[in-house]
Amino acid sequence: MSAEFPDSTNAGVIGVGSMGRHHARVYSELPDVNLVGVYDVDDQQAREVAEDHGSRAMNLEALTHAADVASIAVPTQFHADMARQCIDRGVDVLVEKPFVDDPEVGRDLLERADEQGVTIQVGHVERFNPAIRTLADIVADLDVIAIDAQRLGPPPEGRQVDESAVLDLMIHDIDVVLATMGEEPEAITAHGIKNNQYATADLEFGDGTVASLTASRVTQQRVRKLSITAEECRVNVDYIDRSVEIHRHSLPEYIEDNGDVRYRHESIVERPTVQTGEPLKNELEAFVSAATGEGDAVVSGEDGLRVLEVAREVDRIAGEETTEKQAEVSPR
Repeated sequence: MSAEFPDSTNAGVIGVGSMGRHHARVYSELPDVNLVGVYDVDDQQAREVAEDHGSRAMNLEALTHAADVASIAVPTQFHADMARQCIDRGVDVLVEKPFVDDPEVGRDLLERADEQGVTIQVGHVERFNPAIRTLADIVADLDVIAIDAQRLGPPPEGRQVDESAVLDLMIHDIDVVLATMGEEPEAITAHGIKNNQYATADLEFGDGTVASLTASRVTQQRVRKLSITAEECRVNVDYIDRSVEIHRHSLPEYIEDNGDVRYRHESIVERPTVQTGEPLKNELEAFVSAATGEGDAVVSGEDGLRVLEVAREVDRIAGEETTEKQAEVSPR
């Protein structure tokens, strides 16, 4: 928002389900931020979350008049309507991913926000994972050849997910890959099974770099990992442990041990220091800073739209693969 804020920024949360309640918690913990209110179609849930964090449950109109900034954490099909109401009242918004259902609607929101001087940030929270922040500093000095990412595991208990694994899970890794490469892919191939509850994608970039991504809700193990192969080294990131390892100078050799010859590899492994911090707190701090004129949105509305378009294309191609396979095996 272009106007100057008072010392304390009034924040609101629209939708306080499994994700939105965490937004409310973090806003209530941030210095110089006042959680002015929360809204949810479930009035009882809104009152409970508000009471937990010393705030108030409000109707949507009252909240958009009281808040300077707001998080939108409702189901994706309602993102555009909620964001439009906030933008029209001059409220800066952080919209959870995926940004919107329809890219054309997203473009209209960006135009409206530009006209109103409103900041839009999209909630790709992995960009604020301390391990990914460390990775960004490392990659700046590397000649990247390939990227591999795996995001596997069933959704958290109690969370209802309507999107495919591509639009719910893989979209995080697409965002990190596009941010790392600084461009969109020139070619996409993808495969999916079980209505894209398990999907793989290969993205090829103009310099020949390839990114191989896997997302699954049917894998009974929670995995969140990313690896970068570069001319100089291999970098492994574990999102869950928030750890980074750099493998350099692999030295293959044959050694003799009591007359037996065996083969071994030795390499130098660096473990750079990764700063602590909750990704969501980092995200909301960055959002409030951008909204109050202290920098640009780290994940802008334009970024969110580009990621959405790539994710939708992956989902479409993988879905076509699924349909074709089902047709091949169906009884005639």
